[in-house]
Amino acid sequence: MLPRPPSHLLPWRCLLLLLILALAGSSNGVSATAKAKAKAPAAAPKPAGFGYKLVSLVQRPNGGGLVGFLQVKRRTSTYGPDIPRLRLFVKHETMDRVRVQITDAEKQRWEVPYDLLPREPSPPLGATADGAPFTAGEYPGQDLVFTYGRDPFWFAVHRKSTRQPLFNTSRAPLVFKDQYLEVSTRLPGDAALYGLGENTQPGGIKLRPNDPYTLYTTDASAINLNTDLYGSHPVYVDLRNLAGRGVAHAVLLLNSNGMDVLYTGTSLTYKVIGGLLDFYFFAGPTPLAVVDQYTAMIGRPAPMPYWAFGFHQCRWGYHNLSVVEDVVENYRSAQIPLDVIWNDDDHMDARKDFTLSPVNYPRPKLLAFLDKIHARGMKYIVLIDPGINVNHTYGVYQRGMDRDIFIKLDGQPYLAQVWPGPVYFPDFINPNGASWWIDEVRRFHELVPVDGLWIDMNEASNFCTGKCTIPTTHRCPDPTSKEPWLCCLDCKNLTNTRWDEPPYKINASGKSARLGYNTIATSAVHYNGVLEYNAHSLYGFSQAIATHKGLQSIQGKRPFILTRSTFVGSGAYAAHWTGDNKGTWEDLRYSISTMLNFGIFGMPMVGSDICGFYPASPPPLEELCSRWIELGAFYPFSRDHANFASPRQELYQWQSVARSARNALGMRYRMLPYLYTLNYQAHLTGAPVARPLFFSFPDFAPCYGVSNQFLLGAGVMVSPVLEQGASSVDAVFPPGTWYNLFDTSKAVVSTGSGAAVRLPAPLNEVNVHVHQGTVLPLQRGGTISRDARATPFTLVVAFPLGAADADAEGAVYVDDDERPAMVLAEGQATYARFHAAVRGGKEVTVRSDVAMGSYSMHKGLVIEKITVLGLHGAGTDLAIQVDGADDATAVATSSPYFAAADAAQVLRQGEEDDAVEGEKRSGVTMEVGGLALPLGKSFTMTWNMRIQA
Repeated sequence: MLPRPPSHLLPWRCLLLLLILALAGSSNGVSATAKAKAKAPAAAPKPAGFGYKLVSLVQRPNGGGLVGFLQVKRRTSTYGPDIPRLRLFVKHETMDRVRVQITDAEKQRWEVPYDLLPREPSPPLGATADGAPFTAGEYPGQDLVFTYGRDPFWFAVHRKSTRQPLFNTSRAPLVFKDQYLEVSTRLPGDAALYGLGENTQPGGIKLRPNDPYTLYTTDASAINLNTDLYGSHPVYVDLRNLAGRGVAHAVLLLNSNGMDVLYTGTSLTYKVIGGLLDFYFFAGPTPLAVVDQYTAMIGRPAPMPYWAFGFHQCRWGYHNLSVVEDVVENYRSAQIPLDVIWNDDDHMDARKDFTLSPVNYPRPKLLAFLDKIHARGMKYIVLIDPGINVNHTYGVYQRGMDRDIFIKLDGQPYLAQVWPGPVYFPDFINPNGASWWIDEVRRFHELVPVDGLWIDMNEASNFCTGKCTIPTTHRCPDPTSKEPWLCCLDCKNLTNTRWDEPPYKINASGKSARLGYNTIATSAVHYNGVLEYNAHSLYGFSQAIATHKGLQSIQGKRPFILTRSTFVGSGAYAAHWTGDNKGTWEDLRYSISTMLNFGIFGMPMVGSDICGFYPASPPPLEELCSRWIELGAFYPFSRDHANFASPRQELYQWQSVARSARNALGMRYRMLPYLYTLNYQAHLTGAPVARPLFFSFPDFAPCYGVSNQFLLGAGVMVSPVLEQGASSVDAVFPPGTWYNLFDTSKAVVSTGSGAAVRLPAPLNEVNVHVHQGTVLPLQRGGTISRDARATPFTLVVAFPLGAADADAEGAVYVDDDERPAMVLAEGQATYARFHAAVRGGKEVTVRSDVAMGSYSMHKGLVIEKITVLGLHGAGTDLAIQVDGADDATAVATSSPYFAAADAAQVLRQGEEDDAVEGEKRSGVTMEVGGLALPLGKSFTMTWNMRIQA
């Protein structure tokens, strides 16, 4: 959470403040523009470097890769002296991944610690480069080929099958200094790039040339556009359409130091202020293959408990327990689904971590409340920040001091200020720091049996800058202050080290701010002498790992952790929300791109604060909130959260919003088995839960830039309203037949021309469509996921409209989500694959193949209905086999019947002029109902379609 400007700030004061800030950026109040006019033309900038030449290259035995040495060609002083001798290491680590690492040949340089992000090690420095001289111009792997030039040295990676270049550094010299590394690659102008976050991208998910992309974890709220935000993910996906076929690959620069990435449309340049160049190239060639290969290297996404896919409610400002109790009961009375209730820092004693307010959240009453909601199947999550209040009566602080686990500056714990006032920051890189944190999590869980933890402010955020001391002339914090985010420590800027003032200034905070601005001083020191300068962007990642270990060790259950700050690999431990947004239509729209980016980053459990964290002025809240829940109901992580200064915005506050919530969340709760199965697939392969359209349709170039729609899994598309006052939405439909999930008699048939289809979207409705070829598992739904998951299943089988011969497939995974591991094991989980086919427009078959069925049998899970879309006529001659036999006892409680729908409404996209035409057709939806098929047993159903006059 971040502070907001005072609500009493009048417009003229805002203008005055902006004027003061503008003047502050120049000396003597003279504007930068005026000064620029007075200056002589600037001289051409000095080159940062002149490159290197390759002086030796050997191939290590037993597939150990290539090792070479580079010598600087000509030295420069720009951004510091060149490192004279570099080591090159190249290895095809898998058939679809190649690693290219360049580092100092003489001295060990900082790199992401292997214990935080386990991976294959590179050869130690100083080791003899055994092997035969390598003289070939290419070093091929299974899918990718490494090529290089010797003088000047450059390298490239191309695809073996097509020889298409994916990365080529020959356009500019390699620069490698202690605090400045630069390398560039050529790009074709028609390449579509995605990734390089975290930032709020107003132009949508596709990277725009010349937009700034700075990576450095920063507590700058998500309302700041094109600015480095909470996470650092130096990876991008490159999608190219070659002769009508979409081909993708990805590039990761594994480096935790701050960096600017300059993308021009035909080139991409990295400017990094430390560490080494450690590139990983992932061959794809499909977007799904890319994330599979990427998460295989960085860590598969963490499995989430089933209830995490329910709806969550939070607010900063639930000042006492009775308010929280009222919120829960109001959701229940309004019949709006709610699984998890949250507390921001309101539950704490003076905002101190791992404490309870004895007045506002007395433990006996809180425990009684938790007993009550736990009995209903609900969960409770609270926030903890990393900053530990400097308070000698505070046990958490005392134990931390005893174990010497805080980050230090000049030999003393580094003093900062966050919500409780003066704080020290734990060092999670320190093994003692991690074990201390795990113990504090255990102690707190004994105090309050929370079901998950929310780790915030972990970039790390600091209300002050520089080296600070506790003041002796005034109180800090001031208990009467209405602006606790203002620094009240006595501080001075740190400018005397090259870590606090590096030679190259990245565009930090969107304004080339000091690296230590509102965070830990970059000259501060972690365990074993590690500089904050190097480890800064790993802070939230390391905290998430320790928190995950803590929850898993004490609960013996699958942990749920929500983190704000993230890095490469964070998805293996935590979910993410997109931070402090605002209740505006623009923020509603931006949320989709950020969500989709995190799916690419390997963090599929992601969502934005529904209805907005900060209030807009004036607040357009009711209609916006109605539309936001229609979108947010389909975020993988779905939570309403607000600032204490915002109007109350729980979904029951307005009747219109409550209607939208019951409608959209009602569908979400019916889709929970599908979402949970996507969670399972994400854990196995990295496949995002929410995906850009090009993940399923990489050959369909018109969808490459679509940022106002998205897919859930492979075949469900959400097309929300994102504009005020709109009663329709223009949606792009990839080729095929799409059926409206809320009313399956409504279908869109797309030829794939790329023209938008205008869909009706009244205030309380959202367009969600299922694509042909899909078998979608649904349940009856409910208001709590525990109850919803016990209801009977419906299978929705989507064939192309009027198809004579077609197939569809799907799957469902169910398990006991209390277990830490998400594995398919007998008695613990069931996985059922569904296959459907129509032949000759008449013969229909639906069957399941079940693995580990005993868990579902024990839970009594059954399929009660099969809904088939796209066929004409009525069903007859139904036959059912269960486990290969005509076993009537297996469906003894069923009374199967056929039911056909009334006339269908079909929107057909014209092939010639892209017009969209409406037509009425005979029913295209039919049901086989009255079933009681055990989910845990394989079955085959067949019937014939009879065309009626």
